[in-house]
Amino acid sequence: MTNSIKQILPPATIGILGGGQLGQMMALSAKSMGYKVGILDPTPQAPAAQVSDFQIVADYDDEDALKELAQKSDVLTYEFENVDQKALAKVTDYVDVPQAIDELTITSHRLHEKDFLSKNGIPVTEYAAVNTADDLKQAVANIGYPGIVKTCEGGYDGHDQIDINDESDIDKAAAELNHREWIYEKKQPFEKEVSIMVTRDVSGMNIPFPLSENIHKNHILHTSIVPARVDDAVHEQASDIAVKIADRLGLVGVLGIEFFLMPNGELLVNELAPRPHNSGHYSIEACNISQFEAHIRSICGLEIPTIRQDHKAVMVNLLGDDLTTARQALPTNPSWHFHDYGKAEIRPGRKMGHITVIGDSFDQLLEQVNQFK
Repeated sequence: MTNSIKQILPPATIGILGGGQLGQMMALSAKSMGYKVGILDPTPQAPAAQVSDFQIVADYDDEDALKELAQKSDVLTYEFENVDQKALAKVTDYVDVPQAIDELTITSHRLHEKDFLSKNGIPVTEYAAVNTADDLKQAVANIGYPGIVKTCEGGYDGHDQIDINDESDIDKAAAELNHREWIYEKKQPFEKEVSIMVTRDVSGMNIPFPLSENIHKNHILHTSIVPARVDDAVHEQASDIAVKIADRLGLVGVLGIEFFLMPNGELLVNELAPRPHNSGHYSIEACNISQFEAHIRSICGLEIPTIRQDHKAVMVNLLGDDLTTARQALPTNPSWHFHDYGKAEIRPGRKMGHITVIGDSFDQLLEQVNQFK
């Protein structure tokens, strides 16, 4: 399923579709290794562009702009999964695109993703495709309450999702089912949300990162605690599932996998992200190599060592005005590893930066960032 991976060495140019914070941290890793980096993003001086060699300011589906990036680059990657797959396929004659288009086709569409996981024996919640009000009624009849309707494409941090708790919610949701594909998923009484990153090196070795325990606020990741405070069997189960998914996908780069931890200790896969993931930011300071360096090494055909976490870690997202609070508190918090993404506008709920703290005691680490509860 993968394209062949050739070895691409510095000072080759890496082109990145997307100029947000994930692209920024990819670029920083690539630059530290001696690569040149180019960004395609519609926002001038996007976060990733601020630390890169050049930016092409254009929409992501601008085929001429994508061709220009391809011609200026030796390898192409992306920081988000909603890439125009047809446009990306057209530039493979100009540049190496080691991440398979099939990987995007699966992970950018929730129904395709659930079907892929289910067909490969990976546990997921009950689900059904929904296109009409009648489809939704039938899905609820078959699967039951409570559930959630999500768009198959697009949507993040809780956007384009509708809770279904009773019949009145079905009627309300029906008005939203217009000319888009949706999926109905059974809500699960999970105990914790956890996630894991996995990468694959040039030899085909699948290498998982430690398991992260995640706490959300208003559907947005707020805090990650690593390694997750769960039984060893759960860590092993997550790693085994991650390696299996990476193998079935023919993974190149880094893949994020979100799980629900059920009361019986079993894991259900919630979502896949075919790129570095918010919950893996801790790895910059807490591991021998970060998820971003692992991604660059993978797409450039380099070997990757076994991932080792050197310290316990807590990562807190700085959402909206949290960034202002953190900037003001920075002088008196020397233990913080402070990351400011350089976004032009502070908005409520927007990911503006993050803080990671590392050490030996989770209680002490959580106390160091407790002002962002």
